[in-house]
Amino acid sequence: MDDVTAFKTLEPLVDHAIRVIGSGIEIFGVLIIVTGIAWSTYRQLRQRISEQESEVYKIRIGRSLLLGLEVLVAADIVKTIAHELTSMSLILLAGLVLREPSPMSSRVHAGREIDAH
Repeated sequence: MDDVTAFKTLEPLVDHAIRVIGSGIEIFGVLIIVTGIAWSTYRQLRQRISEQESEVYKIRIGRSLLLGLEVLVAADIVKTIAHELTSMSLILLAGLVLREPSPMSSRVHAGREIDAH
């Protein structure tokens, strides 16, 4: 069996495995969103509601939504790369990763301010 035949045999298996991994990442992203909203709501209902606490509640929900959406985008990228794995798709992925500043740094800073209240 030569290398080309071996690669053609393994390609569908690798494609399926990467799609399963992408689906797992999607489920994780949805769990982040649902858990974040549920936890924020639970914390909000436990306390007396004031205007400032209402703003903190909105920010907590926003943070969980943003994090969950980032994970969902990552899952979509993984699935897209698995579907058409070419040198061009890898270059585009590298461009996305290098171009986008990390929004996590600003959210982490905002989270410290929120948790300090």
